[in-house]
Amino acid sequence: MENKRSKKRLSLQLAFLTFLIIGTILIIKHQHNMPYQHDRGSIFGTFYSITYQCDNDLQKEIEAELKKVDQALSMFNQESIISKVNRNEKVELNEMFLQVITLAQKVSQDTDGAFDITVAPLVNAWGFGFKTGDKPSGTSIDSLMSTVGYKKISLKGRQLFKENKNTMLDCSAIAKGYGSDVVAAFLKKRGIDNFMVEIGGEVVTQGISEKRVPWRIGVTKPTDDSLSVDNELQTVLNVTNKAMATSGNYRNFYYKDGKKYAHTIDPKTGYPVQHSLLSATVLADNCATADAYATSFMVMGIEKAKGVLERHPELMAYFIYTDESGNLAVWYSPSMKDKILE
Repeated sequence: MENKRSKKRLSLQLAFLTFLIIGTILIIKHQHNMPYQHDRGSIFGTFYSITYQCDNDLQKEIEAELKKVDQALSMFNQESIISKVNRNEKVELNEMFLQVITLAQKVSQDTDGAFDITVAPLVNAWGFGFKTGDKPSGTSIDSLMSTVGYKKISLKGRQLFKENKNTMLDCSAIAKGYGSDVVAAFLKKRGIDNFMVEIGGEVVTQGISEKRVPWRIGVTKPTDDSLSVDNELQTVLNVTNKAMATSGNYRNFYYKDGKKYAHTIDPKTGYPVQHSLLSATVLADNCATADAYATSFMVMGIEKAKGVLERHPELMAYFIYTDESGNLAVWYSPSMKDKILE
């Protein structure tokens, strides 16, 4: 009797194991045959490109998520929360807006003001000056500086306070990264394991690409290619299961004493920085953080950026700069070495 029970138990176990193996094979086969979707469009004044493995095209749902970010943070949307804040209108701050402002203030404090979401008026003034050849006057810079500074804004509960009503917020140096995070979270929630989200150059990846290999993202070489024809790559990185952001005015430089400088404005002085860093690429666990620190490093320069990286081993950086001879050179975090493919 006991022998019969044992045989029956063994038969059931074998049947279950067979079912499990067949089920696993079918799942793997389905995943292997499942197509990759390719969605492209525009948002936040830039373009997005999203690749993900799924039987269905989710572009409408993805754009609905992006519109939520646009409604909170877009300077191009006159009805967005940030636009209303800049006009000093009464507006209810939603969770997305609060998350981004909180992170921005945290990075600002950590970088001693190198990252500053109030700096846009200075960037605009100098950008116009570079185009016309007439730099802004000291008086106009001083006037703008009275409205600039991350300490001039503060969050108290769900309210934002400005010391100067003329202070303007611009989250463009963090919003694209945050938007990429939002889409990535949406895809994960839908059970999608393999994807690459890119908004305006800010990237989040997971799993494997359509070619069944890790996601490979290129870092563009800074060149005087004003028409953006060449797009020559400096290197290619393995960014699977990571977020990546790059800051650098690749094709917009000025020269001083035979050296090349990027058009980056220091929020603390109101003037362009004069260091050799041309491009800062940062890998982090989320893209909003990578985006903010990449911008910070462009302001700080390599040596100060290294100090921040020592405090934050979870961050990896790849810097392109001009050396003492005026030639392009590279420095990267030791932990970045395994990520470099070419």
